[in-house]
Amino acid sequence: MDKKLLIVQVAALGWDFLHRNGVRACEGLEFKPADSVLPALTCTVQGSFRTASPPSTHGMVANGLYFRDVRRTMFWEQSSDLVAGERIWTRFRRRGGRVGMMFWQQSLGERVDLVLSPAPIHKHHGGMIQDCYCQPSDLYQRLRARLGKSFKLMHYWGPLASAAVGDWIAAATAAVLEDRESAPDLLLTYLPSLDYELQRVGPSHARSRVALERTMQQLAAMISAARSHDYDVLVYGDYAIADAAQAVFPNRALRAAGLLAVRQVKQMLYPDFHASRAFALVDHEIAHVYVRDPDDVQAAAECLRALDGVERVLDRREQADAGLDHRAGGELVVVAREGAWLAYPWWQRKREAPEYATHVDIHNKPGYDPCELFSGWPPIVTVSQDPSRVRGSHGRVGPGRQVAWASTLALDESGDVIALARGVRDWL
Repeated sequence: MDKKLLIVQVAALGWDFLHRNGVRACEGLEFKPADSVLPALTCTVQGSFRTASPPSTHGMVANGLYFRDVRRTMFWEQSSDLVAGERIWTRFRRRGGRVGMMFWQQSLGERVDLVLSPAPIHKHHGGMIQDCYCQPSDLYQRLRARLGKSFKLMHYWGPLASAAVGDWIAAATAAVLEDRESAPDLLLTYLPSLDYELQRVGPSHARSRVALERTMQQLAAMISAARSHDYDVLVYGDYAIADAAQAVFPNRALRAAGLLAVRQVKQMLYPDFHASRAFALVDHEIAHVYVRDPDDVQAAAECLRALDGVERVLDRREQADAGLDHRAGGELVVVAREGAWLAYPWWQRKREAPEYATHVDIHNKPGYDPCELFSGWPPIVTVSQDPSRVRGSHGRVGPGRQVAWASTLALDESGDVIALARGVRDWL
């Protein structure tokens, strides 16, 4: 193929954040602003980019979903079938173009030629075997040999999450591009390094500036590798993180209103999704609220609108206006106001916390938990349960929340992330 393109999605690459820190370009690529997608979350933005469509079309309306038929929440599931719609590379691949995805969510089973994604094996009696899923089946083994080290899941998420994971991903991406026999013509990769410090301390903290410098070094290495092998480049952010100091608890409010039911196991309180009339699946600054009976929608909406820290509660009509209405989403969507974020707990006292609250458990918790970025006590073994430690969040769109992008391609500079994806599709 004559056309070759590297796409790098950089977590938390916000336009205002770059400008406040004096960053205008990377390796000669000048950054420009673009609007993100509501909600501005990893899985939603990636779903919108790969399909060039809004969440109302592709259905990945958050990082987690509630499956009504089995009354279970599932976060960070990786099946590509969760994202509906034609991919921007479909026609390109039919013409013989090779496509690869590295560290993108919902990439397993995707119709591409190369996949690399974390896929640990959880042991029955605790602990895990760290590994990555890959296609071709020997890809991860070859990368480990080439880089001289394995991918460390503890650096990807949890109290030990750090920019070290970005070093590995950047080096692995460069190594894939350098393999002339198997390198894909279109490679989509993901750089998470900036995300951790901005959530921990907020974008205004000096540590976030250090994280930005490290991320720019990793990005520069990938751009340099791409250029040396005749690839065009597109870099874009998925969301902008803002300073946040207030945790809001929609499930506590729903429980107090008699809409969320709980089940007591010993002293611990677990949500009872079979008996609950409504509950909030929280995800950073937004929450999907699933209401079983249409007669309870108004009561749930009024309960949540009364919460300090809630800016809007969108019904189905308002979700449709925002391009967010989909059967996979909630009957209501809560949007936190600026400076606030939504926390999942429904309990009040620490002894009532379910067992998973003290651990990194991204799949079982019915909501995103940024407290997993902090150690509890004893350290390493447990994670914090103190939401006041969280200082940055995302999910909102609008003024101050534009993302940054830069490219060697001539793309429309006046649109949003979906417009960028359409531009890539047309170029391919």
